[in-house]
Formats: sequence, structure tokens, C-alpha cells
Amino acid sequence: MEKAIKVSFVGILVNLLLSIFKLLAGTIGKSGAMVSDSIHSASDVISSLIVIIGIKFAHKDADKEHQYGHERIECIASIVLSAILAVVGLEIGINGIKIIIFGNYSDLQVPTLIALIAALVSIITKEIMFQYTKIVAKKIHSDALMADAWHHRSDALSSVGSLIGIGGAMLGLPILDPIASVAISILIIKATIEIFLDAVSKLIDKSCDSDTINKMEQSAMEVEGVENIDDIRTRLFGNRIYVDIEICADGSLTLNDAHSIAENVHHKIENDFTDVKHCMVHINPINKLKDTKKNPYN
Repeated sequence: MEKAIKVSFVGILVNLLLSIFKLLAGTIGKSGAMVSDSIHSASDVISSLIVIIGIKFAHKDADKEHQYGHERIECIASIVLSAILAVVGLEIGINGIKIIIFGNYSDLQVPTLIALIAALVSIITKEIMFQYTKIVAKKIHSDALMADAWHHRSDALSSVGSLIGIGGAMLGLPILDPIASVAISILIIKATIEIFLDAVSKLIDKSCDSDTINKMEQSAMEVEGVENIDDIRTRLFGNRIYVDIEICADGSLTLNDAHSIAENVHHKIENDFTDVKHCMVHINPINKLKDTKKNPYN
């Protein structure tokens, strides 16, 4: 949690400094695109604050009213961020289309070099923030932080549009600005949909992928005394996993011995798969079942 909050605070500081710089550069350099871009950077501060709030609540300990914890709050934060991204993407696209259809290019002021430099600085800075935030998000498995990473990327893409527009205006081709804006809008909305669908899938108890489930079965079968896997069910709970597994063991074992096998499976699954929050093991006597498979790992 500390890493995610640290990354978010870095993002807030970078966005504040960048938005001030772009606002000054846009004003001095006579670039309306850069002024709009500075507002976009300022809006990223809100997304970082949402990430901090979401992660703090998601890592609260389980309580009487929420006995399975609060991890799904992070999914809700991701959905909120995807909504913000959608608004940003649509606004960029709509403004670009309006300028293409109704724009009077002869009345536009030609931006100066400082606006072009500001766009380049913004692209480099926001791409660095995207990569940095994305790496940490993958490392700690944080959906909200990953959504924030894509918000940095959307700002970088917005600055690409500003760069093309400013450069095009300086070369006598101002229509390049709105065309680039529409293309960027499509990319942002695509990322938004992916973030939203991923967050929703984790809110409705989606199971793990088949490769992960197969590896879990193999891990359980490696425990001494396990004869077969009768059933395994998984569900994603935010960025964590719950596992319910039924194993077979010799029906003549004592209760203590059978319990020891089940406990070993429980610990092995949780140790081998760090995303597993809890593994529930049910044990069946093999002599009461038909067509069981002998464990090849014992």
C-alpha cells in the first residue's frame, strides 16, 4: 500500500508542476491547445487522489460488517477513474470534430517555440510517469494504480496532439491539431473500456484463468497424501483470490492425519500463489468414490 500511495503523491506533484508550466507556456506561446492541455494535467491530480482513497480503504482490515475485507473498493476506484478517462477522451474527440467541421483556421494565432517545447516536455514527463506507475501497479497488483497509469498515458497522448497541432500551425497546417485530437480520443476511450471491463469482472466473482487453475491443481497434488483433485473453484475478490478445493485421500486415515493433509494443501496453495487471500480445503475419502485418478506426483 505504501508504494502505491508514494507513486500517487509523486503523480500529484508532477501534475501540479506540469500544469503550471504548460499554462504559462500556452499563455506566453499563444497556444490554446497547450492551455487546454494544462487543464488536462490539473485534472490528473483528482485521479491520483481517488487512487489514494481507494487503496487506503481497500487495505483496511476485515471487520464485523465486512468479514472478507475491503479489496473490492479498489475496483470501484478503477471504475471511477475509467469514467473520468472516458469524459476526457470524449471531450478531446468532440472538440477535435467541432474544429474540423466549424473551425476558421485563418483566425488562429500561430504559436511560438515555447509552446512546442512545453508539449515535448509534457510528452516525455508523462510517458515516464506512465511507465513508472505501470511497473509499480503490476508489482503490487493494483487495478486503481494501473488505471491511474493509463491516465498519465492519456495526458501524454493529449500532449502529442498538442505537439502536432502546434507544429502544424507553425508550418501552416492547423487542421493537423483537431485530426490528432480525434485519433487520441479513440485511443483513450479504448483504454477506458479495458480498465472498466477488468474492474467489473473482479466485482462479479470471475474465476482465475485456466492456466492458473491448472497450476493450483498441480501444486495441491504435490502434497503427500493427496490422491486426486475432485473439484477446484476460484474467484477474484478485487486484486486477491479465494480458492475452494476438494481433494481425495485414503479413507482409512485418522481424522488427525486427514486434517494434516488438508492443512498442508491450504498452506501450499497460499504460499505458492501470493495473490491467494484464503484457500478452503475439503477432503473426501477415496474409497467411497468411483473412477478416481491416482496422484502422479506422490
